Amino acid sequence: MGNKVLVVDDEKLIVKGIKYSLEQDEMKVDCAYDGEEALRLAGENQYDIILLDVMLPALDGFEVLKRIREFSSVPIIMLTAKGDDMDKILGLEYGADDYITKPFNILEVKARIKAIIRRSGKNNPVENTKVIVKGDLQIDVDARRVMIEGREINLTAKEFDVLELLVTNPNKVFSREKLLNIVWDYEYPGDVRTVDVHIRRLREKIEKNPSEPKYVYTKWGVGYYFKE
Repeated sequence: MGNKVLVVDDEKLIVKGIKYSLEQDEMKVDCAYDGEEALRLAGENQYDIILLDVMLPALDGFEVLKRIREFSSVPIIMLTAKGDDMDKILGLEYGADDYITKPFNILEVKARIKAIIRRSGKNNPVENTKVIVKGDLQIDVDARRVMIEGREINLTAKEFDVLELLVTNPNKVFSREKLLNIVWDYEYPGDVRTVDVHIRRLREKIEKNPSEPKYVYTKWGVGYYFKE
């Protein structure tokens, strides 16, 4: 079997449809129908990605997301209600990598999953070890590990992707729209707040003083860049 996916939703017909479709692409799919079961499975298994609904019995999706982020950086896509912008922003704030709005097209779900897995490097191994050192910051591209002054920093999949793109293109300014197109790796219909939240979370993790960044800078009215 290929990639391993955890699908979490209390609507069993939705879960059944996603599971069937992903298995056609030779993915292994586990299912959970409430927050407690999702948390248990996430703690006991290694997943390549998790699809997590916001509205769940026992523990809601936000609480599950927060608890998973205490022990894992597995990519997580939140499933949110149509037009509920607050759910989308909260999910990103708590560490989600992306979100999909219900009702959705299963082809879109599959495209999002494949894009995130492809960017995470599992299906695109690098032959030569690549370690980037910038001041106190050390980035192991192959292992997708980030160290600050010898201390490992836990980044989500998308936080790492943003950092890798910026640090490998020092002093190049990327607009938020460009970051969406490159990092999210598909024709992204979402809004640029996704990028803003990821940049802010990234700064909180790698900068000593996020309000006066040493690494990730803003060029007002244009975008973001990594200062050489």
